Amino acid sequence: MDWVKTVCLVLWVFTFNSVADDLKEHALKLMTDTPLIDGHNDLPWQMKSLFNNQLNTVDLYKLNSTHTNIPKIKEGHISAQFWAAYVPCNTQYKDAVRQTLEQIDVIHRMCHKYPEVFKFATSSQDILDAFEQNKTASLIGVEGGHSIDSSLGTLRTMYQLGVRYLTITHSCNTPWADNWLVDTGSEPEAHGGLSDFGKQVIREMNRIGMLIDLSHVSEKVMNQVLDISEAPVIFSHSSAYSICNHKRNVPDDVLMRLKEKKGIVMVNFYNDYVTCQKTADISDVADHFDHIRKVAGSSIIGFGGDYDGVPRVPDGLEDVSKYPDLVAELLSRKWSDEEIRDALGRNLLRVFREVEEVRDHQNGTKPDDIPIPFKEVQNSCRTDFGYQYASSSTCIQSFYPVVLVLTLLNKLL
Repeated sequence: MDWVKTVCLVLWVFTFNSVADDLKEHALKLMTDTPLIDGHNDLPWQMKSLFNNQLNTVDLYKLNSTHTNIPKIKEGHISAQFWAAYVPCNTQYKDAVRQTLEQIDVIHRMCHKYPEVFKFATSSQDILDAFEQNKTASLIGVEGGHSIDSSLGTLRTMYQLGVRYLTITHSCNTPWADNWLVDTGSEPEAHGGLSDFGKQVIREMNRIGMLIDLSHVSEKVMNQVLDISEAPVIFSHSSAYSICNHKRNVPDDVLMRLKEKKGIVMVNFYNDYVTCQKTADISDVADHFDHIRKVAGSSIIGFGGDYDGVPRVPDGLEDVSKYPDLVAELLSRKWSDEEIRDALGRNLLRVFREVEEVRDHQNGTKPDDIPIPFKEVQNSCRTDFGYQYASSSTCIQSFYPVVLVLTLLNKLL
């Protein structure tokens, strides 16, 4: 009877492989008629950390030390990518703006160097145009409010340079918003969510048509922004808190509010946010998709892999070439074609269009030019030009007591 078992095993393996092949073929078919839009990729930071942004020395066709290169992008059928213009929190109060501008620059240069692959995009229509041209629409998201140095003018300037979302915080508080570490107790709450200036930032983002990204913020900020924003918001790279109780993930009550506000959560693939452990696999990621769909429906789901920004990714999702395998996994879980199309890109396109509509509706509204109160950003070497009650530099101010003491000592001597 051993031969019978062998035949049965062979038939089972054949059937399993056949089903898997059919699912993969189905996934690829869906990805040819609907653009896959990923919310967050940190390849630009790899250009900084590995090559100091010397893009002329890099061949993205041959680069193999990253999750992302051009052959992997093509195999992964990535139709649009939000590239992260990220700089670390320790640049805050120092050179964050310059560092961020350099990351914006390297994204532009990627598009210029490989025009046959990348098409720079700043609108929902640009994404569709690039899809028709079989190119990857390349958009910019600035990851962290510290990058604007508490300046609405800087925010507007970055928009003019093509930035289309701002992550309100990274893993540090700004002078106007609290980050997710506040919810862990490892950092003190500074603003009770958003400060008054933080609320100005949200309204100005609505006015200019910049997507508001709530990945990395505290729960209070999530809910306050959902209260304030006239436009839908995004989580560009976060997962479901109920599946993995990590504070970088989104709790169910916020998922429900996100549905009401017609926003989107783009699922992160970082193992620590997927399983709350060092290991994970493709099935674990699909569990987050299933949970979000169960709680709030498929209309709020997208892909936000966080490739090249994390040290660990799941088995089966080793790099950006593996997106079709995740789509096939969702199909195996009885996701409909329409639900898949929503998650691939239709949800993000809808959010983007609504953000653009809010911008257009506010076309006649004047820019907010009320600066953050100086006392909220004062530090050792921040100049204060324009603030009527202060001198030109706190650096100079900090020396006044020393000068006074030295003068008195000189008189005594």
